[in-house]
Amino acid sequence: MKQAKIRQRDRDGIIQALRAGVVPKLGLRHIQVGRKREIEELVHDLDRNCAGGAAIRFIIGEYGSGKTFFLNLIRLIALEKGMVVLSADLSPSRRLQATGGQARSLYAEMARNTSTRTKPNGGAMGSVVQRFAGQIVRKAQEQDASPGVVIREQLAHLQELTGGYDFAEVIARYWEGFDKGDEQLCSDALRWLRAEYSTKTEARKALGVRTIINDANVYDHLKLLSLFVREAGYKGMLVSLDEMVNIYKLPSTQARKGNFEQILRILNDVLQGTTSYLGFLMAGTPEFLMDTRRGLYSYEALHTRLMENPFAQDGLIDMSGPVIRLANLSQEDIFVLLCNLRHVIQGNHPSLPDSALKAFMDHCSRRIGDAYFRTPRSTIKAFVNLLAVLEQNPHVDWQELLGSVDLSEDREEDPLDNQPDDELTSFKL
Repeated sequence: MKQAKIRQRDRDGIIQALRAGVVPKLGLRHIQVGRKREIEELVHDLDRNCAGGAAIRFIIGEYGSGKTFFLNLIRLIALEKGMVVLSADLSPSRRLQATGGQARSLYAEMARNTSTRTKPNGGAMGSVVQRFAGQIVRKAQEQDASPGVVIREQLAHLQELTGGYDFAEVIARYWEGFDKGDEQLCSDALRWLRAEYSTKTEARKALGVRTIINDANVYDHLKLLSLFVREAGYKGMLVSLDEMVNIYKLPSTQARKGNFEQILRILNDVLQGTTSYLGFLMAGTPEFLMDTRRGLYSYEALHTRLMENPFAQDGLIDMSGPVIRLANLSQEDIFVLLCNLRHVIQGNHPSLPDSALKAFMDHCSRRIGDAYFRTPRSTIKAFVNLLAVLEQNPHVDWQELLGSVDLSEDREEDPLDNQPDDELTSFKL
């Protein structure tokens, strides 16, 4: 069956990303296979967010199982639904709770990666505020009132929340700069919203506010921002956090406990319905979840909330809980994925026959066993490299090249040694 034509920009982006070992940000629909039940469940969560509810999901899978790809796919779906998406990878310098600036650094990274449908690659914080300002102008004209007064009326409900008064004041200052053509004032307001002020003195001098976004109030400002984007005309907000395994790797027991307590706070708010228009996706490895010494299961309150349904056994599944485990790809999924990759690289008239794909799968199975179903990173990288060579050397026979590909060198190591970022290893499905 003839597949859809791929734009050259998407084609180049997919090939470059896969060959480099990262997740493509463009054209994901051209290579997506499987994960139907998981995607349906997450789409239901997004609909709940847009209707004023909240949701949190822990996406659990081995290194290379496709967590980052899955997060990016859900991110694109959220953008299509008219949501604002904040995304970031945790690292030793970025985490949910800290006292040395690491939590503020995480928020700043999320703010830089803010995406909307019209700006899917990040940097959309300014666009969100401008959209709100545009709506305020129209509403002020309809009411024959001052835009500054309308802004404060529109954001009055935010002032009841922690940090809400200064948040509303910063938005008002942005409008003031926008109205007077003061680019510096607009820039200062956006810097505050992106958590780029490190001291209160600096923020007070620039904007006249007494607080800043810091380690202690990151989650409070996420809740404020989720309500603000609704006022700006968006459907809701999704926070996507990858590399949660970095919390598991923290050497300090106290630091891990602090982050677990922050996760518990978020989880409780979501489950109790005290958060609106806000969703969370947190991706990590099984160790991050299940290790009883360093993982989420080591914190009893989280263990009881995240434990699996005891009735979901013998092939039965339950995806209604907070944890979604990425299942292994089937042989059929792998075959379809290889067909999709072949189509991306060679178009509707491929030089590599289906028999070559089956032979390649057999080759992978012999070299690395059933691991290529669970974490097929090396399989896909090798296949993309094989197609690239065949495309540039049409006189070469694929059968000759196939025997020279060694996949065993890319097998995953123990998660506590010098493991590369999951973003570099989980571009598969």
